[in-house]
Amino acid sequence: MRLIIPILTMLSALVAILSGCNTVGCTENRSSIPLAVFYASGTNRQLAIDSVAVGGVDAPGDSLLVKPQRGTSQFYLPLRSQTDVTSFFISYRWEGMPERYNDTLTFQYSSMPYFASEECGAMYRYRIQRMEYTTHMLDSVVILDSLITNAEIPSIRLYYTTGQDDENS
Repeated sequence: MRLIIPILTMLSALVAILSGCNTVGCTENRSSIPLAVFYASGTNRQLAIDSVAVGGVDAPGDSLLVKPQRGTSQFYLPLRSQTDVTSFFISYRWEGMPERYNDTLTFQYSSMPYFASEECGAMYRYRIQRMEYTTHMLDSVVILDSLITNAEIPSIRLYYTTGQDDENS
């Protein structure tokens, strides 16, 4: 009997400690990163593009965010919190495609520190103020929401003209 009370006390303390140290309260993404999605201009349908690479322009180290593969339909574009401008390249790695047809996206934005909660901690949110892009292969770009938060929803649409556009017109 003497042994049961200390064991129950230890088990109660252990349960209290373990439940106090969980991260279940923070199930959300902890980074504010814009999600870009490919779309067809004429049909407004989501596209999957083969052999496309995406990376950061003038980014330190290896900036390749998307490696050439089959069926890329969306990707994240991480913005730099220490600056107010970030540029990305979209490289089309189709056989015989010259580099001069690569496109560039440039975002000008403000970084805003944001305290999410005790469980999730702090993060940055971004407000896109201006965007420029080239139109070598890219038709147009639409920003769905200029406030970039940690919500895992598309915030940028990249439109391309496809052969299906003409068929459905």
